[in-house]
Amino acid sequence: MRKLIYGINISLDGCCDHTKFGGEKDVHDYFRELLENADLVIYGRKTYELMVPFWPQVAEAQSMDKTSNAFAKVFAGLKRIVVSKTIDLVDDQHTTIIHDNLKEEILKLKQQPGKAISTGGVELPAKLIELGLIDEFHLVVHPVIVGQGRRLFTEMNLPENLGLKLMASDTLSSGCIVLRYERIT
Repeated sequence: MRKLIYGINISLDGCCDHTKFGGEKDVHDYFRELLENADLVIYGRKTYELMVPFWPQVAEAQSMDKTSNAFAKVFAGLKRIVVSKTIDLVDDQHTTIIHDNLKEEILKLKQQPGKAISTGGVELPAKLIELGLIDEFHLVVHPVIVGQGRRLFTEMNLPENLGLKLMASDTLSSGCIVLRYERIT
């Protein structure tokens, strides 16, 4: 079965608003490498609209620095799913829409052959965690306290603690710490 992997940037105080801290090149490299091991990304509407068409356009124009362009190229080559009750049509040949039956649809995707499935953002991953569908968690902790902004997992409602096992940790040259956890089954 394919793994569903959740990746997110956070500050030391749990802020997950990407506009509150920098876009270090080694972080882009980390997420590029993570996406190289996936062939599908799943986002909620908000995250999808942040990522598409921005990154596919960067991939086509190669309009940013080398690290960002490399990330964009990998991202542009992935199949994409947007989970939304409000979007009926997307202008992107690589994207399909899931409107309802989230758990069933994700379970079907996990059963299909292929590489890992990646997700990001806040609201959709929280729902996927509640449904027991996330297999790995990749948290990139930035060495900054922002004191404001959206906090990770504040909307999530779990009936009991979710056990995780630390599988790896790494310190990037920027000082960010990558923590990779697997769900204990």
